[in-house]
Amino acid sequence: MKPWILGLTGGIGSGKSAVAKHFSELGVHMVDADHAARWVVEPGRPALEKIAQHFGPRILQVNGQLDRAALREEIFRNPEQRRWLEALLHPLISEEISQYLAKAESPYAILVSPLLIESGQHQLAQRILLVDTPEQLQIQRTVARDQVSEQQVQAILQAQASREQRLRMAHDILLNDRDLGWLQNEVQRLHDFYLNLRGGQP
Repeated sequence: MKPWILGLTGGIGSGKSAVAKHFSELGVHMVDADHAARWVVEPGRPALEKIAQHFGPRILQVNGQLDRAALREEIFRNPEQRRWLEALLHPLISEEISQYLAKAESPYAILVSPLLIESGQHQLAQRILLVDTPEQLQIQRTVARDQVSEQQVQAILQAQASREQRLRMAHDILLNDRDLGWLQNEVQRLHDFYLNLRGGQP
């Protein structure tokens, strides 16, 4: 039987990666949307060629790799350019993700994506698990982990789907506000539940 797909998401600093790691240790096939987003713009891939044609050679590094900082600057200054880039990349990223998910041999597979809701990638999943964390804790964790200011974290939170939007879309919610041992137990509990689902539905 074809594995069903669980979309795993959560805001910055929610502990999404720790949850993904536990599922992976339980043998669940995992695809990371961030990795797919990097693969589609590798040198030699059609997307990079189109981006270079559109923005000009200044967004390429000397070695032919994408200069992410230069591209970020272009699209933050100009929302229309950002929309152009998203229209090019989102379908390619979804295609890449689908190919990797198709290789899954576990009863269900997980698509880890911080922008699952915003990018439309939730349409690839039959069920959504949200790692939810109180905002103050998200900020504390991210400041400690990335050595950035609270203002920067606030700006990232503004750009991501709101907590309310995510809670509305989620089938399952894992409130990650305790220690790692507790988190592991919760993942095990969800895993046991997911193994008994057909196509992601009870």
